[in-house]
Amino acid sequence: MLNTITLFIGITLMYSTPLVFGGLGGMISERSGVVNIGIEGMMTVGAAVAVVAGIGTGNPWLAFLAAGLAGGLVALLHAFASITCKADQTISGIAINLMGAGIALFLCRLVFNAINTPSVENKLPKLFKASSLSGAAANLNVDWTTIIALIATVIMWFVLYKTKWGLRVRAVGEHPAAADTLGINVALVRYVCVIISGILSGFGGASVTLAIISHFAPTAISGQGFIALAAVIFGKWTPHGVYGACLLFGAAQAIAIILGGGSFAVPSQILSMLPYVITIIVLILFVGRSVAPKADGEPYEKGAR
Repeated sequence: MLNTITLFIGITLMYSTPLVFGGLGGMISERSGVVNIGIEGMMTVGAAVAVVAGIGTGNPWLAFLAAGLAGGLVALLHAFASITCKADQTISGIAINLMGAGIALFLCRLVFNAINTPSVENKLPKLFKASSLSGAAANLNVDWTTIIALIATVIMWFVLYKTKWGLRVRAVGEHPAAADTLGINVALVRYVCVIISGILSGFGGASVTLAIISHFAPTAISGQGFIALAAVIFGKWTPHGVYGACLLFGAAQAIAIILGGGSFAVPSQILSMLPYVITIIVLILFVGRSVAPKADGEPYEKGAR
């Protein structure tokens, strides 16, 4: 029983980590007033770059940072389209998702001449493992990406609610015209937040390919960016809320894995659907009760009132 509980907790933490990174990224972007549906594409690029950089350098930390940089560069495109060009943010995000998948596949074919990369499990040092516990506690299998995700959540909460910069972000997301009159550079704040969202999304993609499946495949991310966006809504656009929502979705994945590995007469197709079904149920139950930032998704014209 204890082994099962610790295994459940370990799997929950492992599968919630990419969602936490993606969810925090989507949250900070939307807090500034920019809808970022392109989280999926940014995570996909980060996942591919992490493997390429990891195999190329032999250092998982450099691979992790490279993934964040790649996600940030892709996010810069979304920021330019949404903020400077004032394009429809939803359409721009969809384009980023399509482009992200294309970039990832192109990169893998260019480097490995295949859409599935080699495994990094035996090519990188085991630096991501943060514990060497024994017995039932070994099932926790905690790695540094999980700890970094928790730290990022705490930092995000502190910055957003306890600093002047966080106040500016919230002001720009709620009343950009009022923020403009106070001398706040609305475009700059939004650019920074969108780029941060891309960096975090890249980290999320890297945590999948470096700490979970150990390689890149076209299905590596498989909708996790959209689940992260659902966590933003469920978490009511707060860092702690997003973290809790991601734990819920990670728990759904853990249930599916544990049931699938046991002697339960549950079809594997139903177990595979479980995380996505829970996502839909959460959206149905909570989307009407969550209130997004008032200026979310609205381009801002300087001088407009």
